[in-house]
Amino acid sequence: MEQFLAELNQIDAGSVSFNKPLADFTTWKIGGPADVLIIPETEEQLVACIRLLHKHGVQWTNLGRGSNLLISDKGIRGVVLQLGEGFDYARFDGTYVHVGAAYSLIKLSVLSAREGLTGLEFAGGIPASVGGAVYMNAGAHGSDVSRIFKSADIVLETGELVRFDAEQMEFSYRHSCLHERPGIVIGAVFELGQGHRKDITATTTAYKQRRLLTQPLTLACAGSVFRNPPNDFAARLIEASGLKGLRQGGAEISTLHANFIVNTGQATAEDVLTLMSTIRSTVQQNFGIELVAEVYVVGER
Repeated sequence: MEQFLAELNQIDAGSVSFNKPLADFTTWKIGGPADVLIIPETEEQLVACIRLLHKHGVQWTNLGRGSNLLISDKGIRGVVLQLGEGFDYARFDGTYVHVGAAYSLIKLSVLSAREGLTGLEFAGGIPASVGGAVYMNAGAHGSDVSRIFKSADIVLETGELVRFDAEQMEFSYRHSCLHERPGIVIGAVFELGQGHRKDITATTTAYKQRRLLTQPLTLACAGSVFRNPPNDFAARLIEASGLKGLRQGGAEISTLHANFIVNTGQATAEDVLTLMSTIRSTVQQNFGIELVAEVYVVGER
């Protein structure tokens, strides 16, 4: 790490911070510090940084908008990378949209509706960056990123810049090839369809209203904590186990939606992990079903 930091001073990698608390970088508002936080603003800065990390074998973690993510209380060792404003753009070309990885998925859904383009209605309530959404094949309401995806520009862990199509991304439920082959999405192209602006907006609004009524979106959370098991719902199993409202420290199993764990103000990652463990063991004992986490847990334990 020392040699990496020495050489980092010699290149233009963007903004660099040390021992940076990460709680404010996540929707759960939980997380310890990053040893080093680097925010590149351009493709050239990111490539230079990735190549230097690869050269010295320094571990790195990519951080988008911090949704669907639990960062440990001790934080993340090595380097955390977050794409800066240079990756925050969207450009429409007919039914195609070229969008930077740092762009808000919710904002893109709204903008697409205004353009009279259909296909992104499902994304109107997903608080992710486009890059994170591609990485995890984000979805809701029976659709996901793979349905509209054409290609993505990706910087691999070696610093090589590649372009992957849908087949190369190997999409499945909340999964892409980047889970096994580390890389950072820097931009994507989605293909949407022509539609009627009024109908698209109505669908998006209906989805939003449903979320507001059924999910605790006024509190810090990270979306659904567990995947739905085949032919059932994690929330039903958790609620039927009598766990709604159970608290651990500052974390609580939501009284509105049992598959959400909310931060009531001072929750720690360990509070959340304790509740997750309780949920798993109780549901397993009551129903013989092993729930699988949908949120990613990262950092030093």
